[in-house]
Amino acid sequence: MSKIIGYTTGVFDLFHIGHLNILRRAKMECDYLIVGVTTDELSLKRKNKKPIVPFEERMSIVEAIKFVDEVVPQTDMDKFHAWNNLKFDRMFVGSDWKGTDAWNKLEAEFATKGVEIVYFPYTDHTSSTFLRSVLEKI
Repeated sequence: MSKIIGYTTGVFDLFHIGHLNILRRAKMECDYLIVGVTTDELSLKRKNKKPIVPFEERMSIVEAIKFVDEVVPQTDMDKFHAWNNLKFDRMFVGSDWKGTDAWNKLEAEFATKGVEIVYFPYTDHTSSTFLRSVLEKI
């Protein structure tokens, strides 16, 4: 039986328990976990926010987590581009994306490749956005 390769992505700015929970849960669902860390440029383009923690440091933090087998830069949002390079079997995302038009479309497209999309509950009590807002008030 071949090993199951999992993939998830994130900015992972101001690393917190929600990030750790996603990585822990993802590793429980696959044999080999690849994590895409969003570049500063992509974060700025997508969210109009530059991460507080620089890209190289965020890569190092994620790489040091015992649940993570490989870290790659996420330079664009094209999940098929990532799949063409990494050939993962499962992709893990937050439940806040479940049922959206974009992810319904991705689910259908990835199903043709045998890739399963697995949704994890969003950690409500903490987020990088919340932590950033607290820091800005200090």
